[in-house]
Amino acid sequence: MCLALPARITRLLDDSMAEVELGGVLKTISVALAPEAQLGDYVIVHVGHAIGLLDEDEARATLALFAELAQHEAH
Repeated sequence: MCLALPARITRLLDDSMAEVELGGVLKTISVALAPEAQLGDYVIVHVGHAIGLLDEDEARATLALFAELAQHEAH
């Protein structure tokens, strides 16, 4: 199963790299496949690569669904 997660870009780095926040964890990813990504944008991250941009409202809704799933798994 493949899973791509929404993440917000917190810092742009050299060589088509960026730092994103994923559930409170900072991770360095490649933005080579989404060169239009800017600081503060939400991107879809799959295996360490941003594979596209995501609207902020859609990103927040998706993250809320993941949080709800995690709550159900904990019980």
